[in-house]
Amino acid sequence: MVEGQVRRSKKALSIRGLNKDHNHDLKGLFKGAATMASTRPGPFQDFYQAALAKGIKPTMARLTLARKMAAITLTLWKKGETFDAEKLKSQAA
Repeated sequence: MVEGQVRRSKKALSIRGLNKDHNHDLKGLFKGAATMASTRPGPFQDFYQAALAKGIKPTMARLTLARKMAAITLTLWKKGETFDAEKLKSQAA
């Protein structure tokens, strides 16, 4: 409020999501992997089906799965561990 009038802030608008410098190839890779994993039997399909059962839209469920896969990949890469589907189930609960 300035002099009794509502005025827009001069602060720059924030942009949600990735910035212009994000890795397009890596984003496409994880989104494609999530699409494939959601259609093939396994722990990732179970995770996807559980998200759908909660009422999440299919596009958002795939995006959530892609983010989950990216987070798991980063963790496995940093710690040098092997993938354990039981850990995925405990995280999804």
